[in-house]
Amino acid sequence: MAREIVECVPNFSEGRRKEVVDRIAAAIARVPGTKLLDTEMDANHNRAVITFIGAPTAVAEAAFCGAREAVRLIDLTTHRGEHPRIGALDVCPFIPIRGVTMDDCVRIARAESTSGSNGAWMSPRARAAAPSARARRPA
Repeated sequence: MAREIVECVPNFSEGRRKEVVDRIAAAIARVPGTKLLDTEMDANHNRAVITFIGAPTAVAEAAFCGAREAVRLIDLTTHRGEHPRIGALDVCPFIPIRGVTMDDCVRIARAESTSGSNGAWMSPRARAAAPSARARRPA
């Protein structure tokens, strides 16, 4: 495992079809330098959370591969669940584990948000979002 380690915990808008979540997890796990840690599904919210770690560049690539596969497999026109959704990939936090800082993770998130193709665009959130995007919005 790399000296620098980033954790990624993307939330996908699918929690009822295990075969879809398994295919997204497989797309992530195929990236060399990553290790899949956990996959959780919640049928009520129709959400899946996949947790993986690795070197920063490998984790960024794996997040994008998972997002691209999710866009390919998840039809949001038929999606139903208790949790509001933004896209096939809802959120994709990058967490510093070893040898990286939160600022490094913010750079990864911002780079991934601009690398979208095949509809797998990621919107930066929290600290990775531009200051104007973090402004409080009415409820």
